[in-house]
This record gives sequence, structure tokens and C-alpha cells, in this order.
Amino acid sequence: MKHSRAWGAVGVTRAWGAVGIALACLATTLPLHAALPWPASGVSQLVKAYGPAVVHIGVERPSAAARRFSDRWLFPVPGAPRPPAEADESSLGTGFIVSADGLILTNAHVVARGTQITVKLPDRREFNARLVGLDAVADVALLKIDAGALPTVRIGDAAGVEPGDGVVAIGSPYGFGNSVTAGIVSAKGRLLPGAEYMQFLQTDVPINPGNSGGPLFNLRGEVIGINSRIYSRSGGYQGLSFAIPIDTAMRIKDQLLATGTVTRGRIGVSVQEVGQALADTFRLPRPAGALVNYVEPRGAAERGGLKPGDVILSVQGREVVQAADALGFIAEQVPGEAIRLRVWRERAEQVLEVRVEGFDTPRLPASAAGTAGAPGGQSASAPSRLGFAVRPLAPAERQYLRVEGGLLVQRVNAAASRAGVQAGDLILAFNGQPIDSAEALVQGLDAADGAAALLVQRGGARIFVPICARAGMSRC
Repeated sequence: MKHSRAWGAVGVTRAWGAVGIALACLATTLPLHAALPWPASGVSQLVKAYGPAVVHIGVERPSAAARRFSDRWLFPVPGAPRPPAEADESSLGTGFIVSADGLILTNAHVVARGTQITVKLPDRREFNARLVGLDAVADVALLKIDAGALPTVRIGDAAGVEPGDGVVAIGSPYGFGNSVTAGIVSAKGRLLPGAEYMQFLQTDVPINPGNSGGPLFNLRGEVIGINSRIYSRSGGYQGLSFAIPIDTAMRIKDQLLATGTVTRGRIGVSVQEVGQALADTFRLPRPAGALVNYVEPRGAAERGGLKPGDVILSVQGREVVQAADALGFIAEQVPGEAIRLRVWRERAEQVLEVRVEGFDTPRLPASAAGTAGAPGGQSASAPSRLGFAVRPLAPAERQYLRVEGGLLVQRVNAAASRAGVQAGDLILAFNGQPIDSAEALVQGLDAADGAAALLVQRGGARIFVPICARAGMSRC
């Protein structure tokens, strides 16, 4: 399973079911005449024109045993054990040529840790490839082979893609080079675990292991994405495939080519989605925007006046519909530049100016979950209206967690659990006001005029949990 760090912020908190996200690498050929709502002859012409620019990538990398060995023995030692006999393992993927002098785009996970990368063209020529650079965050890598006058793909615009548009993929499923599959765009703007900053294109194009890094074409023959992931119970194709938008990939390619690294903007916040319950709580006109649930101390956001509970509505005039919009828009900014954020605070709009920093994933305090008992003789208190028992933190716990106060949730009943409160949660604030005692929480409930929000720290992240102050844990 592929997991990558979020950027432009600490992350977006999302819940996912048991169905896994698996890395892809493309599929077996569909019967085009039966599957496509357009003439198959058009697809065949596309394949003839741009198939020669789609390449097979073979990678040799140390085996798991050899990696464990190298972790223990970094330098030759007389008499030390030798590496395992089977020191290498091979994998395969797909890539596509973006410049006639041999620049190739693929997925970072295809070539990561590779000791030798081989590129095979459809005309059977083979080249050793050099890794120019990779971006594990976005799962994009740039290779270079020493060749000239190579066939290239044509780059399109992912922003203009709409659900229902026909798409074609070319790749090497299970090593079967230049297999063609086709389908439609199922959705755009999809968010996936481990890559919450980026909005993927979802398609129903058959994708299987071996096609990671291959191009996704529109019917004009333009590349609009890099096939990267599948949503699957089995690890094989089940009708849910995801592609990195080509606009994002090309920006990364330019940075890798120029410097070998990728620089992103960040302001030091964590955000979450705004559902209907939270929109009602904050009196938003509609459920949209990015709700700030954590502001890094002394970071860019704090210096610019951003606070937990603010809802980011736009970044530099670009509307934020879902939380990933804010992360992506901020990440595109140049570090050092000042940006304008339109935020919702205390039932009114405000405009803040924040100076963007360079990407550096901050560390969040550890979770208080799993702390057993009430230290120092402190007893747990259970506000019956909420249906969960809480206790204040001991001084040592506050110091360890780097918080000034808060209430640790020790037990929850069924109603509280359905509302989203969990044992081990650390309640930091109620409707934006810091909370450090059960009495203060009860007073906050008495003063609330309906829907309310708890700011909770859970598992290294901070989220808002909407509750109803009038009717216990049910919705207002």
C-alpha cells in the first residue's frame, strides 16, 4: 500500500473503510468495440501516433533481506557476514517520453531505491536510465536516457477534463508491453489517503500491476494524467483507477529538471473537510472550505493571524470547495511570497495576508490516547448530557503533549460514539474556547445556542467534532 506525506499543511483528516488503496501498474486489453461509446478506429489511430512514446521500465533494487543487511553493515568489516546471495529483486512499470532528447516521466514508486533502471522502447531498443530526481510526495519521477530524435507524447490540460470524457491508457500490465485499455473519466477531484493535498482523476480504465507511471490520454491524443493507483480489495482491477493530473506532474518535472528537488509552499496548518454539521455549527451558508483545526506555533499562519476554527474560503482569489483545494493552492505558491486568504470567522468573512514558507513537514504532539488511569489522584468526571467521562491532564502530561490544558476522554457511551467522540480523545476547546475542566465544558454547553464544536486531538491530528448542545449527542 502506498502512503505519502501531505504538503502545504500538516494534513487533511479523512476516514476510510476497509477497502484498500493499492498502487497500480495497467491492464489487460478490453474489447474496444463492446466497451467504448466511440469508434474504436479513433483509438487505434491514437495508439499508432503516441504508442511509440510509451516505454517499459525495468528496475533492479536490493531485496528486503539485502536492505536489512545494509542497515546493519554500512561499511566493509573484516570477517563480517556477506550479503544474502539473492541480493536483488526486480520490478516493472511504465513511463512515457516527454522530450525528444530522452526525458521520461513515471511514478516515483516504480523507480525508488533502484540500483539499475532499464528503459525498453516499443521498437525493442533498450537504454540504461539515469534518475534525474523523484518526488515521493506526489509519486512522480523523472528519468533520462542518452538518445535523440525520440518519439514524444503530447501534453494536455487536466483542468478541462469532465466526468464522462473518454480516456485511453497504454502501459505494461504484468510486463505485457504497450497494452491498450480504455474507458471514461468517472470523477475528478478525488482525495486519497496519504496524498490528501492532491486531487486525482478517477477513471474506470482497467489498471493492474505493471502500468504504474503510464500515460492517460484524452481522445484528442493528449496526456492528461499519470496512472498511479487503484482502489481494490484484491490488488487487481475493480473499476476504480486513479491518475495524477498532468498539470501537477509537469510542474514537478520542471523543478526536478532545474534543481533535482521539489519546493512547495506551506503555512503550517492542519485542515479538515466542512460537512453539513460543521457548516451549521459555524453558521456557514453551505458546507465548503477548509476548516483549520491546528495552527503551528510561531509558524507563518499564526504570524498572519490565522486561528483554529477559521474556515479558509479562498486562496489568492481561488475558491476553496474542499480541504485539499486549500492545501494544493498554498503548495503552488512560491516560498517568501505573501498570499491573501479569505476566511470565515465568528460568522463573518475576513481577509488575512500570510507569507508562505518553504515545505517542511512539522511535527505534531503525540496523542494522549492509551493513557490509563487518572494520575495524581485526579478523578474522571462524566458530564451526563454528553455521555462521556473526562478528566483533566496532569502537569507532566501537558508538558509531554505540549498543550496548556485539555480534557482526556476516558469512557464514551453509544450516543457519544455515534457522534464521533472516542475514548483517548483530548478535548482542547469548546466553540473556540479552551477547556481544562469538566465544569467549564458543562458551562459551555449551557451557554451554547444549539450546534457546537469540540476541538479534539486524536492520533497526532486535530479535528473538530460537531455536537448538539441542546439535545446531548444527537444532531440539532
